[in-house]
Amino acid sequence: MHIPRPRPPLAAMMLAASLLAAPAARAATVVIVNPKNNLHLPAAQAAQIFLGKSTRLTPVDLADSSPTRAEFYQKIAGKDQDQMKAIWSKIVFTGRGFPPREYNTNAEVKRAVAADAGAIGYIDKAAVDETVKVILILP
Repeated sequence: MHIPRPRPPLAAMMLAASLLAAPAARAATVVIVNPKNNLHLPAAQAAQIFLGKSTRLTPVDLADSSPTRAEFYQKIAGKDQDQMKAIWSKIVFTGRGFPPREYNTNAEVKRAVAADAGAIGYIDKAAVDETVKVILILP
């Protein structure tokens, strides 16, 4: 004798499908410098560099389209992409500096920071290797 099993409600099936389709959690973002640099910075000082308020190091950015970039600026400075563009536009307009050089990938940022002892950048934690030194982890 075959006893039919009850079907789960549509809402439960939709929830299960959305959980299966959800992207994996992103790795933490880390702030990196050249391994020869003995610098240790709290998040507030790193934010000052990326906001153009400190020239202690030269900031290196991921491309504007990078989700890591958007997360980084939200976590480090509480700013979104439009706010960051406005900040750097003002700095450039007043002649006080230039925005960070942009790179398309974690690997490119890593190479730029590894090649310049005065550079500071950020990448996904999963991309870290011995060519750079992590000075700050942003969960």
